[in-house]
Parts: sequence; structure tokens; C-alpha cells
Amino acid sequence: MIVRDFNKITLEEPERVVSDAKWSSVRMLLADDGMGFSFHITFLEAGSEHTFEYKNHFESVYCMQGTGSITDLGTGETHEIKPGVMYALDKHDRHTLRADEELVMACCFNPPVTGNEVHQEDGSYALSDS
Repeated sequence: MIVRDFNKITLEEPERVVSDAKWSSVRMLLADDGMGFSFHITFLEAGSEHTFEYKNHFESVYCMQGTGSITDLGTGETHEIKPGVMYALDKHDRHTLRADEELVMACCFNPPVTGNEVHQEDGSYALSDS
């Protein structure tokens, strides 16, 4: 059984906290945990906008706090993000995520990330060799 305390991770395991342009992510489960997915709590700064396309990963995201929107860049369709809303990028969807308020999101990635990834220029994570 794996048990981790978010508060202890942020204080005692800074290597599990990854930050990039106007977001940070606490990596609760990673590839080396052997679960077949990774699990993160991600914070997006209020007023920020992010364009991502996870070409090598599937991601599901659940909004725990804050408001914003997500636009599917393939269809142009925009959806409201607020607590209780989940979205799943089941087609490696290129999308823009906007945070009107700070967004706090629970995220799962498959295949799992290793913990050191940051977004490449095209908005994706590279596929890990592990």
C-alpha cells in the first residue's frame, strides 16, 4: 500500500514538486510507483492561459477549486471549468486551459510520468524511456 500526505510531500520531498510557466504540480504517484498511471495535484495561476497537447499521454482532470475554461482546439468548443467538472483528453486533444481564478486540479496521466517532465514547445510531455 502506498500512502502519501500532500502536506509532507510539499515540505519533505521537493523533488516531487514541479513548476513551469504559471503552474505547479505535486506529483503524488509517479511511474516508479508501478501503478500504471501517475496522479498529481496541479495549481494553475489566476489569469493564466496554457496550451497543451499530450501526444504521448492520456490525461483526466478533475477540478477541485477555482473557475476557468477549456477549449478543444480541434473543434473550437469551449467548456466551463468549475469544482466538480472532469475532462478527459481521450484523443490526445490539443487544448487551451484558462484559469479565471486559481485552479486546483487532480490529474491522472497514462502512461505515468516520471516526475521531472515540463512541457515541450508543442505543449506535450516527452515519452519516458522508463
